[in-house]
Amino acid sequence: MFYLKKRIEISAAHSLMLDYKTKCERLHGHNWNIIVYCKSETLDENGMVVDFTHIKKKIVDQLDHQNLNEVLSEINPTSENIAKWICEQIPHCYKVTVQETADNEVSYEKDTL
Repeated sequence: MFYLKKRIEISAAHSLMLDYKTKCERLHGHNWNIIVYCKSETLDENGMVVDFTHIKKKIVDQLDHQNLNEVLSEINPTSENIAKWICEQIPHCYKVTVQETADNEVSYEKDTL
């Protein structure tokens, strides 16, 4: 089994739609740290699980310096939902960690059962 880990940093804004009052309902931004984990038993024709550049391009092109509420309009852009969305975008991805701040981090991992 081959394992890949790619770290990416983006800057983006979001506002959360919650069922309680919080300052996070107002538009605000983070410098998000994202870690993408992929695995595969085989390599592609280039000898890779997934090209690091393709992972970065996919995430940065869609999310960096964006309002995530507009880009990800079908979901409430919580860190949890963002992690799942990213995982679904990357081939062979099984886990994504999203860190909003040094103290706030979530991970999403596909159920492999």
